[in-house]
Amino acid sequence: MDAIFGNLDLWGEGITYTLLVFFFGGIIALVLGTIVGAMRVSPVPVARAVGTAYVTLVRNTPLTLVFFFFVFGYSALALPTLSNTVLGILAIGVYTATYVAETLRAGINTVPVGQAEAARAIGLPFGQVMTQVVLPQAFRSVVPPMMSVFIALLKNTTVAAGFSIAVLPQLQSTISNSHTRQGSPMEVLLWVAVIFVALVMLLTWLQRTLENRWRIAR
Repeated sequence: MDAIFGNLDLWGEGITYTLLVFFFGGIIALVLGTIVGAMRVSPVPVARAVGTAYVTLVRNTPLTLVFFFFVFGYSALALPTLSNTVLGILAIGVYTATYVAETLRAGINTVPVGQAEAARAIGLPFGQVMTQVVLPQAFRSVVPPMMSVFIALLKNTTVAAGFSIAVLPQLQSTISNSHTRQGSPMEVLLWVAVIFVALVMLLTWLQRTLENRWRIAR
């Protein structure tokens, strides 16, 4: 337990930054992924082409390279300075949005076509058909796979440790390089694994809660 109680300040910082990257990266992924998913089923050919190109390009690029582009490539563009944490959030959000988009597109395809046609028949534009008729049903049908995407997002926050972002895996190198800190690298990594398991179990509980609630709503 010395690895925990001897480094409480580092553990607090690591958990905080991990949750920050996960939470704000998840918001970006959900918003952007919903937009891209709608574009993928849009009746406008240009919108479909842009959505397809985005998903194909970003999803097939390794996450580490996406981080490299945001963390190192951004500074070369002479744009306003952003911290590595913000750039890491953008990187993981943009990357995960492709999986959100494809998961949501699968959910959209489960909604009966007749419902969208009925909505268009009463004069609703495409935007209102999606937001008021299709997307609410699509989200309900993809709760398990969507939660799997966010569990993967949580685990992908570990990549941020390689880019000087103070997430949990960064603790191992910080403690190893310090002569005043307690705990071996293996002990730290084991505790990091325990924390991630606990966070994944929390997300699994949230998934079951949403499934039960929306099952009743139907």
